[in-house]
Amino acid sequence: MASIISSTFLNSLKHLFPGFNKVDGRHGATRMTAGVRSGDVSESPVFQNPWYIVATVVFSASNQPEGVKYVLENVLEDLGHYHEQEDLEKQSKKLAQKMREAIFKSGMISGYSKVFLIDVNSLALQRMILVVKAINSLQVLNTAIPDEWKVTEIQRDTSISLAEYEAKGMSTFRSIYGETADSVDGLLTTIYPDLGWFSRTIAYGITYGHGETLSQLETSYTLVAALIASDTPQQIGWHLDGAKRGGATTEEVKAIRQISMEVAKFSGIKWKHGVPEVT
Repeated sequence: MASIISSTFLNSLKHLFPGFNKVDGRHGATRMTAGVRSGDVSESPVFQNPWYIVATVVFSASNQPEGVKYVLENVLEDLGHYHEQEDLEKQSKKLAQKMREAIFKSGMISGYSKVFLIDVNSLALQRMILVVKAINSLQVLNTAIPDEWKVTEIQRDTSISLAEYEAKGMSTFRSIYGETADSVDGLLTTIYPDLGWFSRTIAYGITYGHGETLSQLETSYTLVAALIASDTPQQIGWHLDGAKRGGATTEEVKAIRQISMEVAKFSGIKWKHGVPEVT
C-alpha cells in the first residue's frame, strides 16, 4: 500500500457515521446514539459504529489485506477505553469474530456481482482472485490475534439440508430486496438457473443468512462495502436500498457509502462506473 494507514485516517472514518461523539475526552473513545440495531445488549457501545466493518471489508475487497490489522488495532484501543480487563477480553474476542465474519461474507460478494460482467473464460480466474482476497485478509487477521480469540469449529449449521438453506436464503433475500425480490431472483434464474439456485442457497442461505455474529443490517453494510470496492453500480444500488430496508436511516446509508469510498480511494480503487447516490 502506497500510503500509510494512520490512526488519523481511521479516526476520520468514525466521524462520518451519524451519532459519533467523543466520550469524556478519553483518547477518542466513541459512543453511538444510533447503531447497527443488533439487539444484543451485551455488545460494546464501540460496535454501534459500523465503520470498522466497512473499512475491513473494503481493504479486503481492494486486495489490501494489511489494512485489516490496522482496523483491528484501532478498535481494540477504543475497546480498551470502555471496558475493564475481564469484559475487554470478551469484547475483543467478539470483535475478532465480527471482522472474521465480515471478511468471509464479503469474500462471496466481491466477485459474485461480476458474473454478469465477464465472459465464461474469465470466470474461473475471477473466482480464484475472489477466494485469494478473502484468504489473504483472514490470514492477516488470524496472525494478528491471540489463540484465545480464534475459532476451531465451523460456525454454520452443517446438519441443515440444502433445501432448508434455500428456504432460509429466500427469506433473507426477500428481507433485503423487499418488493423487488421476485424480479431480481427471476433475473438471476433467467440468466442461468444454477445462478438463481446458488444465490438463494449458498449466498443468501449459508453465507449471508448466518446471523449469529453480524446482524442483517451489518451484513447489508458488508455487501455495500464489498460492491463499492468492486465497481458494480447496479448491485450497489440494490444493497443501498437493502440497508434501508434493514433499518438504517438515509443518513446512515449515505455514511456507509462515503466510508466505503474513502477507504477504496485510499486503497487505489478507481471507478469506471459512478457509485450510485443514496436516494
